[in-house]
Amino acid sequence: MGLNQAARHHYWEKGWTVVEGVFSPQETEALAQVALKVAKEDLAADQSSFTADQSADGQFALRKIAFPFTKHPAFRAFALDPHLRVLVSDLLGQPALLAVDQVFMKPPRFGSAKPYHQDNFYFRLNPADQALTAWIALDEVGPDNGCLRYIAGSHLGPILPHAALPGEPYNLVPDPALIDLSREVLAPVGTCGVIFHHPASLHTSHRNESARWRRGYATHWVSPQVTSENTTLDKAYYLRDDYPKDLL
Repeated sequence: MGLNQAARHHYWEKGWTVVEGVFSPQETEALAQVALKVAKEDLAADQSSFTADQSADGQFALRKIAFPFTKHPAFRAFALDPHLRVLVSDLLGQPALLAVDQVFMKPPRFGSAKPYHQDNFYFRLNPADQALTAWIALDEVGPDNGCLRYIAGSHLGPILPHAALPGEPYNLVPDPALIDLSREVLAPVGTCGVIFHHPASLHTSHRNESARWRRGYATHWVSPQVTSENTTLDKAYYLRDDYPKDLL
């Protein structure tokens, strides 16, 4: 079953939409445990500031798992779930191809903030309307543990210039003067739900101030017609030999 009319309208008018209950609690909890396992393995191999957060007492926790699709079969099965693909294809109006993915961990008490940005500043996908992010909540996500926040309607505007924050070369952000915070809307989502957002939507998330995890599995999708001005799609998952041929 695809999206209802209200969810579809919200996506195209505001730049994102929330769909609850896409996955089962059992599926989601199983993947959350896999994410913890993979994160520990990645952290043991690399504690650089690009991938890990450090708490006040010196503990490290992984900020992001890069390319999880390549690191465990559970991610491959989860990302290619038929129900999820139907929802993505519904929004794109085209067959949905999985391009890249990442898991954002945000551990309890010290998961760091992600400043405002637009995905398509990084990805350079065209046409942008035939690409999107499906952000899957592996935990219940609200204001206290760093839910996504959007600037409503920002996907209808241009891709803004982004520059690195001082001391944080991995965070490229627009000039704050170009972001209309009066249009900011929070997007809480329950465990097993998915937030779909347009690649031009300005979005952010605050620090995790709670005692709960805030793990989100971000899967990035394109239609067969989409191209990139940079190397984003050069190693897209749908180009891999092991990508299911019946999904192409």
